[in-house]
Amino acid sequence: MSELQKILQWRYATKKMNPAKAVSQEKVERILEAARLAPSSSGLQPFEIIVVSNKAVREQIKPKAWGQSQITDCSHLLVFAAWDTYTADRINAAFDMTNAQRGGTTEAGENYRQMLLNSYPGRDAQTNFEHAARQAYLGLGVALIAAAFEEVDSTPMEGFDPKALDEILGLNARGLRSVAIMPLGYREESGDWLVNLKKVRRPREQFVTDVV
Repeated sequence: MSELQKILQWRYATKKMNPAKAVSQEKVERILEAARLAPSSSGLQPFEIIVVSNKAVREQIKPKAWGQSQITDCSHLLVFAAWDTYTADRINAAFDMTNAQRGGTTEAGENYRQMLLNSYPGRDAQTNFEHAARQAYLGLGVALIAAAFEEVDSTPMEGFDPKALDEILGLNARGLRSVAIMPLGYREESGDWLVNLKKVRRPREQFVTDVV
């Protein structure tokens, strides 16, 4: 078994976290950096991560997440928030940043920019949001693996009221909508019903189809 497989066997969706144990800022930053480096469609990175360490704010969020204890027992709550739509300004900003960092424009790059400008902004906002949300989930997946690599427990969660969370964090004013949350912390084994249960996944033959 590879080291990566061992890490993935170790991690699980932690149900009870120890509120007395905080994740170091260094580990949090490495997890965030991994998510920042995640792939996204056209390299647009159409999502942001809001890191909520403020306990009072997490207390506000908890009832909007069906009272789940991880919200307040974790030390950091990551909120993955996608763009509410694609705009010409957002697309241009991404391409301008790329050109600035790579030292100039290319014909292929500018043609691709124009293709996106002719396509994305004209679509309805919900279609664009759903596309951006799928990119946020790529970042979430990378963050989950990075947390496990750091031996930090985490839980991917959709069990919350997005509109209420958006209001608490003021996301609408920033053109963002929450799509998933991820508490970071350390498991409280004595209170976690899932911690010692065998990880169960479908076997390869029921999960992978080889086309040769």
